[in-house]
Amino acid sequence: MALDFREDRTLSRQAMKAEMLDAETELALAYAWRDHRDVAALHRLINAYMRLAISMAAKFKRYGAPMNDLIQEAGLGLMKAADKFDPDRGVRFSTYAVWWIKASIQDYVMRNWSMVRTGSTSSQKSLFFNMRRVQARIEREAAAEGVEIERHQLHRLIAEEIGVPLRDVEMMDGRLSSSDFSLNATQSAEDEGREWIDVLEDEDGVGAEEVEGRLDNAQLREWLLVAMNALSDRERFIVRERKLLDEPRTLESLGNELGLSKERVRQLEAAAFQKMRKTLEAQSDEVQNYLA
Repeated sequence: MALDFREDRTLSRQAMKAEMLDAETELALAYAWRDHRDVAALHRLINAYMRLAISMAAKFKRYGAPMNDLIQEAGLGLMKAADKFDPDRGVRFSTYAVWWIKASIQDYVMRNWSMVRTGSTSSQKSLFFNMRRVQARIEREAAAEGVEIERHQLHRLIAEEIGVPLRDVEMMDGRLSSSDFSLNATQSAEDEGREWIDVLEDEDGVGAEEVEGRLDNAQLREWLLVAMNALSDRERFIVRERKLLDEPRTLESLGNELGLSKERVRQLEAAAFQKMRKTLEAQSDEVQNYLA
């Protein structure tokens, strides 16, 4: 089932006009959806509690996300709650839905806070939404007592207060304190400064290994040309047709073209390879290491 998320003001007005469900009606709608997949019952249940979803979404406006998007995420959380709600547990749907609505909004805010993933564990989520509040309180209390708190002491107190590892506090503080920058921004104030995008590794390549491989291939091609030049025209023709084509020719087809037997072509090929090897070995010790 999809919700029609239009302008938040219009949706808010519609939500405020929705019916208020008593416990008995709410329970009947929940059973109708769970047991009979009654879409009309689901729609009625969700519309009745959209005001709750909108109210919770408004609490997250300070994180800079568009209100329409927050309402949409709240509505998705509400639908998840309706789909998973078990009326046999004896709790009101609104009490159950609060957790799903909040979780959906928080996940959206964290996903869109920065291009760099902020984290998704319970520890990181707790830090993201509580760290600044706890930090401000600790700093106010310290200031009232005339005490100056070092950064590492502040991190330790936050970790103890929220109940998370110290390293998570240090990591989250760094992420919340920094901003995303354009990859086209220069690394220095100089006009010809290198852009940050220039230092990113190409995902399609393998960095230094690829460069090294290209250099090696270039050197091997040079050695191959030297070795090929040491062959006779017929030997060079046989090697090229047998080893350097995408679809190598057979000994028989070369024999027919050269007027030789298949065995004779094989012998000429072997002799050509031996001659090439000797030529390469005479070049340098480096070539011998490649051929080893």
